[in-house]
Amino acid sequence: MSSHLIQGRTVSMPVQVRDATVCSVMYPVRADAARAVIAYSGLDAAEVFPGKAICVLVFVDYREGDLDAYHEFGVAFLVRPPGVTQSVGLGDLRRAGVFIHWLPVNQGFTLEAGRRIWGFPKELADIDLRLDSPYKRCVLRKDGRLVLDLLLKPGMPAPGAGALVPLDAFTHREGVTRRVPWSVETHGVRVRPGGALIRLGNHPIAKELSELGLPKRPILTTTVARAAMTFGDAAAI
Repeated sequence: MSSHLIQGRTVSMPVQVRDATVCSVMYPVRADAARAVIAYSGLDAAEVFPGKAICVLVFVDYREGDLDAYHEFGVAFLVRPPGVTQSVGLGDLRRAGVFIHWLPVNQGFTLEAGRRIWGFPKELADIDLRLDSPYKRCVLRKDGRLVLDLLLKPGMPAPGAGALVPLDAFTHREGVTRRVPWSVETHGVRVRPGGALIRLGNHPIAKELSELGLPKRPILTTTVARAAMTFGDAAAI
């Protein structure tokens, strides 16, 4: 079993998250624009509709785990994993992967662990999560500037919650693209078409999202009341 020394603490692999709430939104965006954003990774955006890729915005409340409690926000894109030559349609996402483009957090320990162990593009930010009401909300600020204000309305309960095989996750840091093995077990999953409103601020990431065509109606909103996750060591590709 491998381990990593982070800020004087030994982090043994695999890393366990024992309790988290996850909220995510899938937006259709121009495939050429998505490819331009993630070109540095060497990965190709999955064109799930003709000329359309998928941008995923996600916010997570990690309540208990090996990297302590913290808040996280993510900007990600569905991609074709290395070696997959066929197109990836919305009805067959099992062949897709997810590339993590930006991943702000609000705690320093998980920031350093995420960068060093997996190459996650973590940065410190102010992440205000409001999860106790029927609507789920994330207000994200970076360097004192509003990035976005995202409001979700949970949908209907989804059948088949439990142990899932998630999409392969990919990261890129300091010139190296990596594959991150992970698994997740979910409880209290709700989904709905649409279901989200977003207001963009004046931060450069907000400008990048606006150039992708946001704000717009999302394809799908998903909320997970309780999730447990396991992350293994990353492998360079």
